[in-house]
Amino acid sequence: MDDTHPFFARRLSRGQLLMLDLVAGMCFALVSFTVAVNATALPPWMRIAIPLGLGLPLTLRRLWPLPVFCFTLVLAIFAALVDVVGFAYLAPAYVLYIVALSDRFGALVPTSAIGGLSLVTVVGLAVAGAPRDTAPGWLVHLDQPLMGIAALGGAWTVGRAVQERRFYAARDAERLAAQAVTEERLRIARELHDVVTHSVGLIAVKAGVANHVMATRPDEAHDALRVIETASRSALVEMRHLLGVLRSSSKPDFVPAPGLAGIEGLVAQARLAGVEVGLKVRIGSSDEGGEGQPEGRGRLPEGVGLSVYRIVQEALTNVIKHAARARCWVSVFADGKMVRIEVVDDGAGSRTSSAAGTGHGLIGMRERVMMYGGTFEAGRLSGRGFRVFAELPYEDVS
Repeated sequence: MDDTHPFFARRLSRGQLLMLDLVAGMCFALVSFTVAVNATALPPWMRIAIPLGLGLPLTLRRLWPLPVFCFTLVLAIFAALVDVVGFAYLAPAYVLYIVALSDRFGALVPTSAIGGLSLVTVVGLAVAGAPRDTAPGWLVHLDQPLMGIAALGGAWTVGRAVQERRFYAARDAERLAAQAVTEERLRIARELHDVVTHSVGLIAVKAGVANHVMATRPDEAHDALRVIETASRSALVEMRHLLGVLRSSSKPDFVPAPGLAGIEGLVAQARLAGVEVGLKVRIGSSDEGGEGQPEGRGRLPEGVGLSVYRIVQEALTNVIKHAARARCWVSVFADGKMVRIEVVDDGAGSRTSSAAGTGHGLIGMRERVMMYGGTFEAGRLSGRGFRVFAELPYEDVS
């Protein structure tokens, strides 16, 4: 970012704003004094007091806007009546802008009517032009009060417009912040659900096996306990990383997000839980692929790879929880434009369908797919079994 003029880019402090008002007030007093010295009909002290009274109080317009406005308005009217300073109305107009920024007085005054009146006054003066010599005396001096009305109305209208713009900007900022917080909460909840459900589901299944065969088959119970230990350690590592990111106020250390390379680990855990899993992963346009080996050319974006991993993880978790001892087939195919995930099992366990919308796992999978504008299907197969299918569009990053 170019920081050549930081003074104009940053927000000025209250003290700096007061200093600017002091400079503006002194300049206005000086200009008014150069005009007032020609009013020889007034005593010298008045020719000095009126310019100072119009200019110096402008310094305090941010501290006491309404009293300063009333004082300068009365003095400007007096200066216009004695014909000392013709542009005296600019001083109260300068203060009225700050008054218009206040919520205390803004709602009590019809801003639209004032703006319209100011516009009509300016247009009327422009069309009428300067009064002729044959015009009555009261009409000759009518241009100054009309210009004062136009200046005051314009200052009020601009001030209210700025105030409303600030109000809507603040409200939009609050709405965006609340939306960002909600989206982050959903993302965290989705990640925690995927991590905890998969590991805890595997632990629950193996704990039931161990408890059932502890007395009769201790070797099988020992294997189940070993799976529980491995799954719990894996869950702790992922949860500590996620909590560390949430607690850290600085940029966290880069840890690669799980992707296609982690699917084989998910399949291995599912096999330990008693599910016979077949895996086929193909990346690119090649039709040749081996068991669990990504073939072909191309690479998925990190976010898409994480979504593929979580969808497969949740689908296998459902198989472990609801259709243990079943057979399952996992296929992931990406052609550079679309990645397709399909998880099919032949278990007899009942599961919540995507249409019912009560299963958080299926909802989480659907949300991940919808983030990329893809399609998602989940439901029972004819006879027995369950199928999860998802398509995610992406751009090849190879």
